[in-house]
Amino acid sequence: MTDFLTKILEAKRAETAARAARRSLSDVRREAEAMPPPRSFADALVFRPSPAGFSGAPPGSSANGNSPFPGKIPGGAPASTGPPIRIIAEIKRASPSKGPLRPDLDPADLARAYVRGGAAALSVLTDGPFFGGSLDDLIAARNAVPVPVLRKDFLVSDYQIYEARAAGADAVLLIVRAVSPAFLRDALTLCEALRLAALVEVHDEAELETALDCGAQIMGVNNRNLKTFETSLETSLRLRSLIPEDRLMVAESGLRDRSDIQRLVSVGIGNFLIGESLVRADDPEAAVRALVATPIPEA
Repeated sequence: MTDFLTKILEAKRAETAARAARRSLSDVRREAEAMPPPRSFADALVFRPSPAGFSGAPPGSSANGNSPFPGKIPGGAPASTGPPIRIIAEIKRASPSKGPLRPDLDPADLARAYVRGGAAALSVLTDGPFFGGSLDDLIAARNAVPVPVLRKDFLVSDYQIYEARAAGADAVLLIVRAVSPAFLRDALTLCEALRLAALVEVHDEAELETALDCGAQIMGVNNRNLKTFETSLETSLRLRSLIPEDRLMVAESGLRDRSDIQRLVSVGIGNFLIGESLVRADDPEAAVRALVATPIPEA
């Protein structure tokens, strides 16, 4: 684990303990369990991109909506229309290395712009100390649009998962490198109970094996090397063939333009979580639209 990630996780544990002291776990759990069903994060994604788009039920599911994916509303049919490329557009106020990314950022306005451009889902950074975000950003974004919203944070306790659902999140990020396999397994079980989807983030083969062993259904492959902070699409290209066909994959980090998207589409990746380049864009709506409209060659 990198020194920087260690620093973030130590701060996150202290922050979560302080939040739990102000508002009890039982109160947050009660609120989370009383929430209406989440929007289906899995249905916003695609198994393999094709010029005709995604059609039919995913492998292992059935037409009556018995999906293996937590967060899928029972009885809901799998997505059958829409673009073959699915963008999870990120709302991110700042980064530890680059500072503020969009000083005038309004989460609701940015969410609406992303969705007008064709974003299939949103990711909202809710970490405050390092990324300038908050759960208020997630609430504002989700209230502004009809698509599912992911809470992106460094989750190290059940409290944060209940907190995410209580705030309206439809999915959460779980980072394999940040937690033990035992916690990851329990967290996935809790997400399923709350009908939250879990995007399980990995950086290499060993982490992917852990994620699969723990039962992860939606794999996020982060192209960023946490030791050097450099990004390389080779990570997604390498790990794609190791992910079973009945699991969803999302490529994360280092995606800047249509050529990057086309490179990954060529190996069967159709879901992309993109943050900084969209946040910084002069016209975020047009930036998303350009990515969604990336041409896909016939197989």
